Amino acid sequence: MSEFADRVIVVTGAAGGVGQAVSSWLQAEGARVFALDRREPQPPVGEFLAVDVLDTAGIDQAVAAVVTRAGRIDGLVAAAGLSEEPTPAEDMPAEVWQRTIGVNLTGVFLTCQRVGRVMLDQGEGRIVTIASMSGNHVVNNPQQQVAYNSSKAGVVAMTKSLAFEWAARGVRVNALSPGYVDTPLLASKAEMHPIWKGATPLGRFAYPEEVAAATGWLLSDAAAFCCGTELLMDGGYSLA
Repeated sequence: MSEFADRVIVVTGAAGGVGQAVSSWLQAEGARVFALDRREPQPPVGEFLAVDVLDTAGIDQAVAAVVTRAGRIDGLVAAAGLSEEPTPAEDMPAEVWQRTIGVNLTGVFLTCQRVGRVMLDQGEGRIVTIASMSGNHVVNNPQQQVAYNSSKAGVVAMTKSLAFEWAARGVRVNALSPGYVDTPLLASKAEMHPIWKGATPLGRFAYPEEVAAATGWLLSDAAAFCCGTELLMDGGYSLA
């Protein structure tokens, strides 16, 4: 029997490519998955709760609903995020910057904060934030994405800060930083694929299932000594 059997795990951004893959993987491993997003994943997975990660009242209601239904929260995967259209920094509209930082960084923090309170009261819990290789390596070829890069660097720093604060109280917090992942969003940018694959030593994109399995490892007992770890999973992109 999988160690995830009957574990209660919340996944935000569950309707997105990575979030849905993580939700499906965890559910297949026996976890009770609560899928949080603004829209329901298709095909449906887990128990859906509609929430915008920038809506603090909505997050509070969703977390309360999970606790009411399941009695606890064992794990959180904070996968909600977005990317802006490529824009030179000098032309970046303030509203685009604010929206990107809001969803990718503030939304992740608010979710971790609210779920973290439950875990701290329990005396245990596991959190994985989905960051990006862009948090450490400026991905700027050919797209210019200052807001996205900045937001993901913030997620990595936030993850380490939370890990430091909460480790002694039983809550492990780690980050997964994927490179390019073969999702519908990536498929919509086919003209850039040759450039991105050419810059990746493995010569391909990550499969969503691979990202899901790596996330599962960080949630598992096998990663029990990981604290504030950033697992970089970029096919060698950052080696150049």
